[in-house]
Amino acid sequence: QVQLVESGGGLVQPGASLRLSCVGSGGAFENYAMGGYRQFPEKERELVASISMSAYADYTDAVKGRCTISRDNDKNTVYLQMSSLKPEDTAVYYCASTPHNTSQPRDYWGRGTQVTVSP
Repeated sequence: QVQLVESGGGLVQPGASLRLSCVGSGGAFENYAMGGYRQFPEKERELVASISMSAYADYTDAVKGRCTISRDNDKNTVYLQMSSLKPEDTAVYYCASTPHNTSQPRDYWGRGTQVTVSP
């Protein structure tokens, strides 16, 4: 059973940086495409960034230039480095995976971590 656990969320001020981590277990991590999503209150979850098995990364326009997704297969971990955070980045951030390359990994989900950007 694949399990994903996010960490690194918290309360930060506008302009700050934050690195979210997602540790996977229960599968061959290197054989999964990984994705970072976020969900605003009363909105559907939306893709922030994804990274393929070969580490090709893609980003939604809202975070391009402010976000970097990366993976360390030796540590079964994917990272979402966010900078120049804005109050509108406040959301619950989720990690997801799929056992093949896809632009929207979503077969398995973590429980999420809250990111709050506020003065």
